[in-house]
Amino acid sequence: MVIRRMQPADRAALEALLNRIENFTREEVQVALELIDAAIRNPVESGYEVLVAEEPRAGGLCGYLCFGPTPLTDGTYDLYWIAVDPDRRGKGIGRHLHEAFVQELGTRGARLVRLETSSQDSYDGTMRFYEALGYRVVSRVPDFYRPGDDLFTLFLEVRGPDPG
Repeated sequence: MVIRRMQPADRAALEALLNRIENFTREEVQVALELIDAAIRNPVESGYEVLVAEEPRAGGLCGYLCFGPTPLTDGTYDLYWIAVDPDRRGKGIGRHLHEAFVQELGTRGARLVRLETSSQDSYDGTMRFYEALGYRVVSRVPDFYRPGDDLFTLFLEVRGPDPG
């Protein structure tokens, strides 16, 4: 598996991957694609960057991660999306994407990663994934997305490169 920066030619494969994610609504897929398109057009101005996981021998792209610096902060980044092809889950793809992401942030002197996710039962696996990576829940806003669907905010402390 190769983790690399997204190329414009990856867009169609990413759209197909997003449409296969059972937890994502049509509206969520559209928002994810808006961020991908912004990253393609101008990652510096948009503030969005995308890493992709590719398995050339297994049919191409199998996951992606979208992130960017959190405005008005010093060393804090938002993790916007991380998604893995449903047929390839449980093979470490998400973990590899996340490791590459954290390594990249370490070279930038990042301190924190923030992400938000839903409390829906269908996101239980997502929450376990984030907690296994070391994220901790710092807030819960009841009924944020809709009645019965709370917003969780999670943070991860990032360690930069060893100065020695």
